Amino acid sequence: MGIKDLFQVETLDTRFISQSNDPLPNTRPAQWKTPEYYIYLLVFLTIPPLMFKSVYDVSQPSHPNYARYEHLLEPGWIPGCPKVDNSDAQYRGFRENVPYMALVVILHPLLRRLYERLRSQRDLKQANGELKHREDSDFIATRDADARMERRINFDFAFAMVFLLALHGISALKVLLILYTNYSIATRLPRQYVSITTWTFDVGILFANELCRGYPLANFAASFLPTQTTNAGEKGAPAETNWGAWLDGYGGLVPRWEVLFNITVLRLIAFNFDYLWMLDRRASIPVEKKNLSPTNLSEKDRVKIGASTADFTLRNYLAYTLYSPLYLTGPIINFNDYIFQSRHPLPTTQTWSRIIPYAIRFILCLFTMELVLHNLHAVAISKSNPDWNAYTPFQLSMLGYFNLHVIWLKLLLPWRFFRLWSLLDGIDPPENMVRCMSDNYSALAFWRGWHRSFNLWVTRYIYIPLGGSRVGKLRAVANFLAVFTFVALWHDINLRLLMWGWLITVFLVPEYIATLLFPARNFKNRPNTYRWLCGLGAVGNILMMMTANLVGFAVGLDGLKGLVDGIIGSLGGRVFFLAACITLFVGTQVMFEVREAERRRGVAMKC
Repeated sequence: MGIKDLFQVETLDTRFISQSNDPLPNTRPAQWKTPEYYIYLLVFLTIPPLMFKSVYDVSQPSHPNYARYEHLLEPGWIPGCPKVDNSDAQYRGFRENVPYMALVVILHPLLRRLYERLRSQRDLKQANGELKHREDSDFIATRDADARMERRINFDFAFAMVFLLALHGISALKVLLILYTNYSIATRLPRQYVSITTWTFDVGILFANELCRGYPLANFAASFLPTQTTNAGEKGAPAETNWGAWLDGYGGLVPRWEVLFNITVLRLIAFNFDYLWMLDRRASIPVEKKNLSPTNLSEKDRVKIGASTADFTLRNYLAYTLYSPLYLTGPIINFNDYIFQSRHPLPTTQTWSRIIPYAIRFILCLFTMELVLHNLHAVAISKSNPDWNAYTPFQLSMLGYFNLHVIWLKLLLPWRFFRLWSLLDGIDPPENMVRCMSDNYSALAFWRGWHRSFNLWVTRYIYIPLGGSRVGKLRAVANFLAVFTFVALWHDINLRLLMWGWLITVFLVPEYIATLLFPARNFKNRPNTYRWLCGLGAVGNILMMMTANLVGFAVGLDGLKGLVDGIIGSLGGRVFFLAACITLFVGTQVMFEVREAERRRGVAMKC
């Protein structure tokens, strides 16, 4: 594998690999060596260095605003970069624990292999006894697959219990109580009540976790017993804590368990609906009907085939919802796929030629983030209530732009780290970040490629049950609004993220209308005209996506207002804005050609 292959989408996720490697239909010839794209190359050789330099300059101690945010910086480790912007609390927690988590990533698969080696020897002796009575090849294959699943899930369950206790201490009991209640909803209620009860309970848990802040036992104890205090005559003597506060002190490595529980809620909903839909499936097994090899099935077929009735046990449920590599942040895999891969190992999880390039990509992204945080202090600047008038329009726009890049990287790194752990352990979940943040021009495609496993989850469990896009144009927009409202509430219960979700929905409408007014079939004989027309629309899309994400995840509405006023509040700013739009148009044309190159390799993606 060469350097060029390392950065292809197929390296991130083998789901995108074409079976035939043949170009897709209606693929255009390469445009890279045309005069038009040589001009674009010139733009790429000049503009991006200036973009980096603009934020690098305002991150220097000599800048007037440096004193405002210097307290947010920490000593750096890269030579020549004395300070690092470690002001983002979410990423700081991941960054500081990478060495410890790396140790767990190494030990966990080794412990599994040791356990399976010991357990498989016992299974082999038992199997030899069974073979005396039956030597049917299908029976042997099924028996071996079931034995593999038993070994894997037994280990997953045991390790998850230890892992949960180490992470959350006494709060592990709270997590298990929620999980058991959700399991009882699926398996004990009459079928007609499972759907509405599941949504009510699990969405209610999102709100309750937030409002009750993880249900501290000290509050429960205080409601039954008055708080005991020391002798009031002893000046300055601290109050004695009640038994609940004493138990809360054993909160494990991550006492705030509720902060990371949102991802588990998605697995709870997935299990209940996979169970409900399993009851409605016909008894026939598609693998046997199609005479397909289980290891060669696509993700869609694995999910469609689903788990059997006997697989929906409490032990399997807990092993799935608490699966250690994916417990904290995902990516999300549904119960059907988890059970299927537990039975039948996928070729992608058994090949070092696939896992090593993925690990290299992760390490490169990690060092990229370190270089950005050491040299470009965009996050600390935005957190310090700066004087926006001290920056030029170009610098203001780049501060917003690199803020978004840090958000992209701070989400990408944990997701890829834990997916790498899962791949090493033999389970292949979807890749969450398929495209670079700067390689998106479509609002719809951006959503599909940003937190991709969540998008697949939303599509399966919300969008399609609501009717998808087959229910009329107006209803489809309403479905999008419902989806993004849930997505915003799932991220965090606050107005800023609700505004983000609604802005995303509003910004989908222009693209949706444009595809109706300018269908590709009307430009079959004018492909370049259609490409340029799409480029103009893409410029507006990119600006709207940047606006929505800056409001939702970076500077908020007030911060965005300061950025916009600084950019377009003067003639020079408006001239810059026009130049920025031209640059975005050039970038979009390059994105189009990158996707055509993928199509020429047989890669079909919707993002």
